[in-house]
Amino acid sequence: MITKISGKLLTLSETTCTLLNEPFEYEIYVTDFTRRSLQLKVDEVVTLHTIHYIDGNPQKGGRMTPRLVGFDTAIERQFFEVFCSVPGLGVKKALRALVRPVRDIAHSIEQQDIKALTTMPGVGAAMAEKIVAQLRRKMAKFALLVQQDPATQNSGSAEHNIADETFQILVSLGHAEAEARRLLEQPLASKKKFKSVEDLLQAVYETNQ
Repeated sequence: MITKISGKLLTLSETTCTLLNEPFEYEIYVTDFTRRSLQLKVDEVVTLHTIHYIDGNPQKGGRMTPRLVGFDTAIERQFFEVFCSVPGLGVKKALRALVRPVRDIAHSIEQQDIKALTTMPGVGAAMAEKIVAQLRRKMAKFALLVQQDPATQNSGSAEHNIADETFQILVSLGHAEAEARRLLEQPLASKKKFKSVEDLLQAVYETNQ
């Protein structure tokens, strides 16, 4: 399975990009949100975290085609996998739907904001309700994401793990999930680099005294 790929960004369309990793060129499907992050990087070397899947329906005698879907960070890839687990959604519909940052979508799901979810392409009221029912309790760590500066995106996964662990500790200390997320928002928004859970916990209590 191909989980990450680096190469020169040759082309970028509305739904795919092409990376040159000699001697191969890879066509990779991207969400609209990922496409926007790549649009100024044509001819540059980029790295995408990928999902490798087989497209097609063998029961109908159709052609089975291997495809790649790419994301800026590993945590965005993880969100996509969780999002696709909703019955009736699937990879193609999810690719079309994800036009907003992961954090915004996760927050809408967590807050059961059906109206906001129906603004996503291809997501009607019935599907939005299904997404909320299936995923509402799985969104806390994704709702904590802070948009990464392009120069620091490779460290985003490690920073997210620290934020996720700190969130879990705050909940174990008796804070409600919404309160724990609120406590984390200010120190995370400061863009300060936290090397450990202890550092982030200290910042939480210093900024929320």
